[in-house]
Amino acid sequence: MTLKAPTHHISAKPGEFAETVLMPGDPLRAKSIAENYLENVRQINEIRCMYAYTGTYKGKPVSVMAHGIGTPSMTVHAYELFKLYDVQNIIRVGTTGGISPELKIRDVVIAMGACYDTNYINQYNLKGTFSAIPSFSLLRKAVESAESLGIEYKVGNILTTDIFYPEDKNSQLKWKDMGVLSVEMETAALYIVAAAEKKNALSLLTVSDHIITGEKTTAEERQSSFTNMIEVALEML
Repeated sequence: MTLKAPTHHISAKPGEFAETVLMPGDPLRAKSIAENYLENVRQINEIRCMYAYTGTYKGKPVSVMAHGIGTPSMTVHAYELFKLYDVQNIIRVGTTGGISPELKIRDVVIAMGACYDTNYINQYNLKGTFSAIPSFSLLRKAVESAESLGIEYKVGNILTTDIFYPEDKNSQLKWKDMGVLSVEMETAALYIVAAAEKKNALSLLTVSDHIITGEKTTAEERQSSFTNMIEVALEML
C-alpha cells in the first residue's frame, strides 16, 4: 500500500506540520495549548476530533496534535507524521498515573525509558527484547529546559500498558519495586515508532493521579492546567 498525505486520519497537506510536534492525548488539551501559547495559529486537522494546529512560539514554528488513547491511536498518528509529513521530533505531553512513593500529584516526569506490555513491537520480528528509549538530544534539552525554568522534575523509567482497568489490581504496583515511576498507555509505542523511522521522540508527563494514595485531578485540570510540562516542551524548541 502506497501512503501519501492527506490520509484517512490526518487531513493536513504536506508542509503544514512543523518539524516538532507536541502531542497530548486529549484533543481539548491540544486546543488549549494552541490557543494559550502559540501565535499565528491555524487549525490543520479535525478528523475524528484529533485536533492539530501549527503556529509559532517565540518566533519558532511548532505544531500540536492530539494522539488519543493507547498504542493503536498513538502509533497511527506518529507513523503518519514521521513518514508522510517530514516531522522530525514528537514530544508527548501527557498524563501518567504515579506508582512510585517519590511522586506526588502534578509532578513532571521525563521518561528516560518505557517498560511495556504491548504487542506492537512483535511486527518487527526481533530475536530479543527491544528497549524503548527516547532520543538523548531531546532528553537533554528537556532537563536543561526544566532547570532553566526552575521546574522540578523526575527522570526515570515508566510503564506503558494496553490495559487501563487491570483485573489484577496490584499488577501495575509490582513495577515500582523495579524503580518504575508511573504508568500510562502510549510512550513505549511512540519510542518504538521513532526508532523504526529514525526520528526523535520524548515523553514529558504530568502525574494526574496516584495509584497508591488514590489522589487524582479533575478532567478540567488535565485539559488546561498542566502548564509546567507544556512550558518545558516549548522552551526546548
